[in-house]
Amino acid sequence: MDHQDILSFSLSRRALLKTFGIGATAGLLGYSRFSKPQPTVHQPDVLDLPRHLSQPKTAVVVGAGLAGLACAYELSQRGFAVTLLERSPQLGGKIASWPIQVGGDQFQMEHGFHGFFPQYYNLKSLVAELGIQQNFVDLKFYSVVFRENQYQPEVFRPSHSAFPWNIVDLAIASPNRLRWGINLTHPKHWQVFRAITGFHPQKSYQKLDHLSVAEWVASDFPRGLYDLYFLPFAKSSLNAPDLMSAAELMQFFHFYFFGNPEGLAFNGTKQDMGTSLVQPIAEAILQNGGKIITNAIVSDVQYAEDRIQTLKYQVGEVSASVPFWVDRNPLFAANVGTMTKRFYGAGDQMFAVSENGNEAISLTCTHQGCTVQPQADGQFHCPCHGAVFDAQGRVVRAPAERDLPRFKVVQQQVDQIQLVGAEGTTTPAHQLQADYYVFATDVPGTQYLFNHVSGDVPAQLQQQIQSLAIADPFAVCRFWFDRDFEWFHSDFTSLSGYRLTDSITLYHRIQDQFIAWAERTGGSVVELHAYCYKEQEFPTQADLIATFEQELYEIVPSLRQATLLHRELVNQKNFSGYPPHSYANRPETATPILNLLFAGDWVKMPFPCGLMERAVSSGLLAANEVLHREGLQRRAIFSVNPEGILQI
Repeated sequence: MDHQDILSFSLSRRALLKTFGIGATAGLLGYSRFSKPQPTVHQPDVLDLPRHLSQPKTAVVVGAGLAGLACAYELSQRGFAVTLLERSPQLGGKIASWPIQVGGDQFQMEHGFHGFFPQYYNLKSLVAELGIQQNFVDLKFYSVVFRENQYQPEVFRPSHSAFPWNIVDLAIASPNRLRWGINLTHPKHWQVFRAITGFHPQKSYQKLDHLSVAEWVASDFPRGLYDLYFLPFAKSSLNAPDLMSAAELMQFFHFYFFGNPEGLAFNGTKQDMGTSLVQPIAEAILQNGGKIITNAIVSDVQYAEDRIQTLKYQVGEVSASVPFWVDRNPLFAANVGTMTKRFYGAGDQMFAVSENGNEAISLTCTHQGCTVQPQADGQFHCPCHGAVFDAQGRVVRAPAERDLPRFKVVQQQVDQIQLVGAEGTTTPAHQLQADYYVFATDVPGTQYLFNHVSGDVPAQLQQQIQSLAIADPFAVCRFWFDRDFEWFHSDFTSLSGYRLTDSITLYHRIQDQFIAWAERTGGSVVELHAYCYKEQEFPTQADLIATFEQELYEIVPSLRQATLLHRELVNQKNFSGYPPHSYANRPETATPILNLLFAGDWVKMPFPCGLMERAVSSGLLAANEVLHREGLQRRAIFSVNPEGILQI
């Protein structure tokens, strides 16, 4: 590295502040070294208003992920008769849990490890109200480890200081500080520093939302800063740098680094997230008279006179009654070694079209959603748990119990095909009529709902929904081994430099169910997570499993001598995308439909937040909008300081 591009550090705080050129700012904020900054309250009510309804009101919340659960919880607390609909068999969305069998033991499986950061103020407030703080375990510290010792491991611990002291502390603690490569006398480097320390909810998007992260860092960007912080933490947002808005990354960094006085150590759950968090929220909703219906598929939404009039849903397996388009996937055909069938879709939503072109079979295993693999004899095998289906999609071998869904081909184009459910359903439809409706589904779910609206929905709103992006797919592979191993980093560790793997979690040191199993057997339970991989590189789930195993043995070489007892793969493509040019058109909480609100991590947020906190906060914002319209006291919603100090 060119010596002139290296910012020389002294270990004294004064020297660091002078080097950064922020001595004056530090002087103004000197108090923050000794007095912990308090969260900002978003839109506090000035008047003392009633907290509970004085007359009956109803609300339907569609989607029981964290956003829908938070919204339904708050409304049920205030006297609303709430009905919560969830399409899946289990609640929780991306933090859902479900039972699996490993030998003679049963465990709860999840969509991957989630860290509960201390600045998740709104999520923490729910935890405190429910009295479930004991369900979480402090992981003490958090490491980022780089492949082939490119950099020394970075270790993050709790902090109680605001900017600039948190960055000063980070620089002092970093063993790589001399390799950050940032020189604030360089105009481009100064612009970078201003952007990452001066986030503004409007100005940052106006200035940077037209660029992807990859475009923003392509020219004269401090290399060490990118390798050490930008790349691993950008991917942890589940959005790849080439598809993520640079402004969105600034928001992410402000929330997790520069505007965050809490540090980066976090909690995990003592049990699976369904048991530790989802179930307590659901139980509170039920205790307040709410209804929760799983396996509920919305089949019709009636819209007229600027309002949703009714909503219909059916319970159980319901064929897709509305045609939908999917793109051709030639990579899948090449990698499974068959050209006799055509394949469409991606991630966990793949379809095989018959040779006559009139029918298609879903390749999503009906057991746990893995993508089944076509075989030379015409069968379909699940690479995750061993289920087998015949050429017509009928179950041949468990653990799957239901056949693969079948579809009719409606239309064909060069690289697209339109499908519709092959058989109608006899499941009776249930109709709901409510004062308020909240759509709290993920992006594919929200687009599905709008495809089932009867009536002339405002064109701009329809366009906003159809323009919502989905990020690259993510994958999780959890392994059970017959022995433990030495590990000198954090129990959850971010990894950088691997083709696929972005993190490793040692579940046998975090969650009680696996700790007990490991103590009894001497084994270990390890999970690798790929946050946003490229489908061109890993077109099949067999590719994912093979690469995960290869990289695990590189990360933990001693496991090569261990016996692999079991593995579980989770692979989905449903996380919200935040691409360039998307912010201005992103839907907000309130909509032109007078009784419809939105919640979810894809909703435009008025303050910085991320991941689980973004989902929870969006649900509480939707609930607050309903409370405000009914003249009730809104819930206090918190955030880190919404603006950075060095405004861009």
